[in-house]
Amino acid sequence: MNELFKITAEPIHVNELIQHVTGRKAGAITTFIGTVREWTNGKKTLRLTYEAYIPMAESMLSQIGQEIKKRWPDTEVAIMHRIGTLEISDIAVAIAVSSPHRKAAYEANEYAIERIKEIVPIWKKEYWEDGEAWIGDQLETVSYPEGKPSALQLNKKEGDRHD
Repeated sequence: MNELFKITAEPIHVNELIQHVTGRKAGAITTFIGTVREWTNGKKTLRLTYEAYIPMAESMLSQIGQEIKKRWPDTEVAIMHRIGTLEISDIAVAIAVSSPHRKAAYEANEYAIERIKEIVPIWKKEYWEDGEAWIGDQLETVSYPEGKPSALQLNKKEGDRHD
């Protein structure tokens, strides 16, 4: 089966991911759909902008798929993540996992979203009623209220993670 691990500026169509993982071994298909929420930590969100280092991001999505296939045999995985400006309720990320049994499909799907947040180079800018800030990682542990993170800041942050 061809891989579907994609960073896209186009709207995500979840049925495309579901069709991609549908197969004769599939007894269960789970999906995770991450959308832009209106409220974050008590602040009203107006919109988000996502950016990614696309070649590496797609490579990391593929790596996550391989990790899942190794850990949960007979699974199929498809992952798409948006970039660009997204409005409230837009789909930011979608994951579909098929497996012979539901437990593995649920576990693999949860694993996928957690790994995306850990290793995929995607950054978002949050726009609120009272300001905006770049969030320097998917785990939302680093923010850059003074502007977009520079390459130097990102390299330092990466280096800090491996110490």
